[in-house]
Amino acid sequence: MSPLLPGATLGILGSGQLGRMFAMAARRMGYRVVVYSPDADSPAGTLADEEIVAGYEDEETLFRFADRVDAVTLEFENVPVAALRALEGRTRVAPGPSVLEITQHRLREKEFVRSCGIGVPAFARVASETDAIAAVEAVGPSGVLKTATLGYDGKGQSRVRPGDDVSGIWRSLGSVEAIYEAFVPFAGEYSALAARGPAGEIATVGPTRNEHSHHILDVSVYPAGLSPRQEQDARDISREIAERLDVVGLICVELFLTESGEWLVNELAPRPHNSKHWTIEGASISQFELQVRAICGLPLPEVVAPRPAAMANLLGDVWSDGEPRWDEALKTPETALHLYGKRDPRAGRKMGHLTSLAETPEQAEARVRAARAALLSPKTSTAS
Repeated sequence: MSPLLPGATLGILGSGQLGRMFAMAARRMGYRVVVYSPDADSPAGTLADEEIVAGYEDEETLFRFADRVDAVTLEFENVPVAALRALEGRTRVAPGPSVLEITQHRLREKEFVRSCGIGVPAFARVASETDAIAAVEAVGPSGVLKTATLGYDGKGQSRVRPGDDVSGIWRSLGSVEAIYEAFVPFAGEYSALAARGPAGEIATVGPTRNEHSHHILDVSVYPAGLSPRQEQDARDISREIAERLDVVGLICVELFLTESGEWLVNELAPRPHNSKHWTIEGASISQFELQVRAICGLPLPEVVAPRPAAMANLLGDVWSDGEPRWDEALKTPETALHLYGKRDPRAGRKMGHLTSLAETPEQAEARVRAARAALLSPKTSTAS
């Protein structure tokens, strides 16, 4: 397959902040960008060369979209598989429908990872109240019940504790197909990313240490404070999954590190990932440029991170007392602000992020946390 060189047109399914940052990287490299989603005036659409507003089930408009672009990628995994199948054969689609069939369904995803010989938390399928009770008996009384599809940032899932009415919890999730996973007493949460091109070439980004708040990513730090062997093992897991899935594009692997030092895969995301936003300022190639290079068949050199970096999410809560103090936050040294162009800062909604660089991971994390705190008060001091 010949490379798609600058001047070609790239299409994005989905129009949120991940598509926006992909569009920035693609346009900087000389590509045109067309965004397709049901939403008008979207974060990605406002920066694209063209924004097509239509449903993912609109086959006629999908065909017109395919005729406008040389390749299609995606910014989130809940695009209907049928939409990718409609585009296949009319333009290059990366990743392909088979990747989505696995990664947008938690049961198929866990079964796939386990088939690769890679560890996952114990799990069981739940499609009835009887299944729910049997799952707790088989897996254990402490776990998490998740809908099989359409869950993210803690949506579509509930923690189960000993003595809880698991049948009632399943009904509260809509009585839909679900997966019950054992609760993992992990030492930390991490994520590793692999970019893979059409000829099978791969570049990896090492594991980032992630902290969550209310099931939403809060802060990510790189390097992650792991041993060289642990870091290499995490990279190898992302590489193995990219190869076995036959991904063209990106795959981010969310991982638990258990207290005994074992890696367990939590979830897969066949797209850029919130935890890797620090690569924009902190790495030789950002995850978004990696996505462009991978789908276009361009070289994927080693990704180098010259200095430690940390990223902090900015949720709509930051606006709760009025306009944030951007001037105060940007007094923090070596700190960059990214806002996503969303008009409605609702609580829990990802509105932007901050990235800080420093001499050590601890200093980078302190800086980015101080910068975020400074948004709420002009008197907040910043880390040096």
